[in-house]
Amino acid sequence: MSEDKIVKTSSIKVDVGTNENNVPVRMKWNAEDGNVMDKEASAMLLSLWDPKEKNTMKIDLWTKDMSIEEMKQFFHQTLLTMADTFERATGENLITEDLRDYCYHFAQKMEILPE
Repeated sequence: MSEDKIVKTSSIKVDVGTNENNVPVRMKWNAEDGNVMDKEASAMLLSLWDPKEKNTMKIDLWTKDMSIEEMKQFFHQTLLTMADTFERATGENLITEDLRDYCYHFAQKMEILPE
C-alpha cells in the first residue's frame, strides 16, 4: 500500500470583520496559490466533510449589506456549481441534469432569469 506524500501545503484565509453585535460587515479572502489577495466578498458557504463522523461541518456567512437579490443569485450560482462539481467527482450525469433542471426552476421562482 502506497501512501501519498505531502509535498506542499496551501492555505486559504478568510478575514471576517464584525460589528458590535457580531454581525459580519466585511469579508476579505486570500489564496496565494490562486493569486488572490485581499479580495472582497459578501457571502461564503464553507462545507467540510468529517470522515470519522460521516457528517458535514459548515460555516455560512454573509455581510449585513448583501441584498436579497444578490443572495438569490449567489444561491443559484452555487447550486449550479455544485452540480458541475458532483458530476466531475462522480460521473453521475443523469442526476446532475436533474439538479440543473431544479436550478432553472429555482431561478424562475426567484425571478432571476436573464431577460
